[in-house]
Amino acid sequence: MTLLPRPSIRNQKRLSRTMQAVLVGIVLYGVVAGAPKAISNGGIALLITFVPAALERNYEVPLDPWLALWITSAVFLHAIGSAWFYTQIPWWDHLTHSLSASLVAGVGYTTLRAVDLHSDEIRIPDRFAFVFILLVVLAFGVVWELFEFGLDVIAGATGITMPLAQHGLDDTVLDLMYNSVGALLVATFGQAHLTGVAERVREGLLARSGGSGE
Repeated sequence: MTLLPRPSIRNQKRLSRTMQAVLVGIVLYGVVAGAPKAISNGGIALLITFVPAALERNYEVPLDPWLALWITSAVFLHAIGSAWFYTQIPWWDHLTHSLSASLVAGVGYTTLRAVDLHSDEIRIPDRFAFVFILLVVLAFGVVWELFEFGLDVIAGATGITMPLAQHGLDDTVLDLMYNSVGALLVATFGQAHLTGVAERVREGLLARSGGSGE
């Protein structure tokens, strides 16, 4: 069962290619304007948008169109936020943190479900999965904030502009709070939307290894 309508593969590819074209534009702008932040954020985001296609091609794991759009949208919104929206729209940072956290939670849930489905001897209760997703996202959020703090220290010592930066303790607390929002959404609706993805991940990996998983 799913709660959201499925976009067609054609529409998913059109939207993904549109976002990729915008990211290419951001990178080109960074090159022309001499803006390293635009180059790094746009370039990294552009590379990540090719992850769904690489998983399908190299690991024979067909991803749901929504999941492919989810990955592309998360990095796309962060990249354009770094280019302009973060400084102009106060809530843009909250949006990207919630979406990115939901993506981390989705990866954690999919991995957990794939392990659960791998053998009849393994059973992971729904309550444990709920807590596991929250802990994964919160831990990742703390590591990310420490990473940004480290970049601030390096920037202060070297004078080099970093692609990421912290903006005070209040901003860090808000980031962690909105990370929790994204985690809660996945923990609540993951069973409806990601179980099929976990099954395809398991089947794809078993097909490559030649194992039965039983």
